[in-house]
Amino acid sequence: MSVNLSCKLSDRHLDSTQASSQRQLAIFVSARSSIDGNNAPLNLCLVLDHSGSMGGQPLDTVKRAAIDLVDQMYLQDRISVIGFDHKARVVVENQPVDRLESIKEKIQSLKASGGTCIDDGIKLGLQETSKGKDGAVSQIFVLTDGENEHGDNERCLQFSRLATEYNMTLHSLGFGDSWNQDVLERIADAGGGAMAYIPSPAAAGQEFQKLLKRVQAIGLTNAHLILQLAPQVRLAELKPIAQVSPDTIELPYQTEGDAIIVRLGDLMTDVERIVLFNLYISPASYISEHPASSEIPILTAQVRFDIPSLAQINSLSPLVAIAADLVQDFAPQVDPQVQNYLLALAKYRQTQLAEQKLQQGDRAGAATMLQSAAKTALQMGDYNASTILQNNATRLQSGTALSDAERKKTRIASKTVLQIPPTP
Repeated sequence: MSVNLSCKLSDRHLDSTQASSQRQLAIFVSARSSIDGNNAPLNLCLVLDHSGSMGGQPLDTVKRAAIDLVDQMYLQDRISVIGFDHKARVVVENQPVDRLESIKEKIQSLKASGGTCIDDGIKLGLQETSKGKDGAVSQIFVLTDGENEHGDNERCLQFSRLATEYNMTLHSLGFGDSWNQDVLERIADAGGGAMAYIPSPAAAGQEFQKLLKRVQAIGLTNAHLILQLAPQVRLAELKPIAQVSPDTIELPYQTEGDAIIVRLGDLMTDVERIVLFNLYISPASYISEHPASSEIPILTAQVRFDIPSLAQINSLSPLVAIAADLVQDFAPQVDPQVQNYLLALAKYRQTQLAEQKLQQGDRAGAATMLQSAAKTALQMGDYNASTILQNNATRLQSGTALSDAERKKTRIASKTVLQIPPTP
């Protein structure tokens, strides 16, 4: 098992006479398929809300979806299940998926009652997941339908960040329309995972299966991108790094000496993580020292990663170097693929600004930003997102407030390219 790593500039030509030029760099990272095709076992924990508001069809559907998910796991995998209302308890202790009927009976035993304390559920999920993490890919799915009224949202984020420190990934699933999208998105972002929206009980099985396929494709874990910038290159000061696929998120970074370190977390087999970097390059200063050069070095990139199937940690990929061509008669030659990634990031940021304006009570400003995001989505060929964003902009312009469901669809549309038609 190894890493696929490649880079592409938004325009690999630079005007040699310019003191400073801006470029975006797309870096593509994925796990390369092993010869035998076998990934490490999955160590999966389901953290399920069974508070009073989940009573009836919602909880029955979630239990069915969880049972169907267990049926799709492999015998070498491990499962644990946490149930929570205003307190959390272990429903299925961490164990191999070989006593299916016993596991299913325990999931089926969940009853709806009480309030909601998400952080207690996450805390117990971390504890149970840690029992089976050696040599496995550890993933936690947290599902809730409501606000964290008996808990502490900051504590949720602390536990989510703690999960990544112990090489676990945390995904959030919002059920229905009453959950707090800001909290669940921050939980998933801090935990290195994805956020899913289950608008109705009928969609629960599909979303569980979609997430399961995603985590079953993980071949490498604890991946970090390591960049060494050339002396004449620097990062932009504001939001310089963002992931744009498979979903969009602003990424923090750290420095170790001269290196820039970006945590990527899990790498799926042959499914690319695409990260954008906003760079400023000084061609003229480089030319003054290297007058005969036709190229300017930009950076070197390398990935540090763990191979759970082999119990190997801190493996390193080969270095990849990228340079730009120095030209005197400069004419822009924008790479269309990188341009599309820039549009995906613009769509996300425009939608985020619309959310902020809504929170400030500025409906007109929110509508304007959603219209911009809709045009951006259309430009990149994301027609489903464009429809959702434009419809919501039109509602705001007509003086109608967005429903909880519409705001949640907007958030999901901002983070990814929608693969299914929007519901009316």
